[in-house]
Amino acid sequence: MPRGHQEIHFVDRAGWLRAAVLGANDGILSTASLIVGVAAADSDQGAVLLAGIAGLVAGAMSMAAGEYVSVSSQADTEHADLARERAELAADPVGEHAELVGLYVARGLDPALADEVARQLAARDALEAHARDELGINEITTARPVQAALASAASFAGGAVLPLATVLVAPQGALPVTVSAAALGFLAVLGVAGAKAGGSDPLKAAIRVTFWGALAMAATYAIGAVSGTVI
Repeated sequence: MPRGHQEIHFVDRAGWLRAAVLGANDGILSTASLIVGVAAADSDQGAVLLAGIAGLVAGAMSMAAGEYVSVSSQADTEHADLARERAELAADPVGEHAELVGLYVARGLDPALADEVARQLAARDALEAHARDELGINEITTARPVQAALASAASFAGGAVLPLATVLVAPQGALPVTVSAAALGFLAVLGVAGAKAGGSDPLKAAIRVTFWGALAMAATYAIGAVSGTVI
């Protein structure tokens, strides 16, 4: 018996993967940068740890709220477009059928076949056919605000815990260097993991995330060092 044809695609992971990678990356980078900046100002370990915990809580809540609002706006737009399309199908089914046929002809089908495809798809679910082929809305890419918010908050907190844990084991005098080095390592691992989960180039992702991470931590270290000297 011939084996069935199987393909592996990653686009169905796009929604939660984007939110999770963004959240974890932001959790590691923003918390590590905060810790490095505070430590550079000659604060003791307790103050550094407290600042990091505050950054974790505030950042996780901010990520969840921001992601929820952003994706909710997308969902509202999708719902409005679907409602409009539903009304147009009820008011002018002939015109909507012609519109669907035109889409399929533009994609390479001959008019007769395009008409038959549109007719059969509309008989099954006309709104679904128009949503997918006219509006670009489908089950894979549809907005899910709660899922995105939870993924962002959880991944931010998970990322932020890593530099916080480093503070507990790092020598007092070497906090900025130790946390920076650990954070860059965490960011590189995250870049590789996110790239593999999404089927893209791991090396490119690791280089990109560590470069911007190093830049951010260098900037906050400089600010903390200057502030500590002035104070």
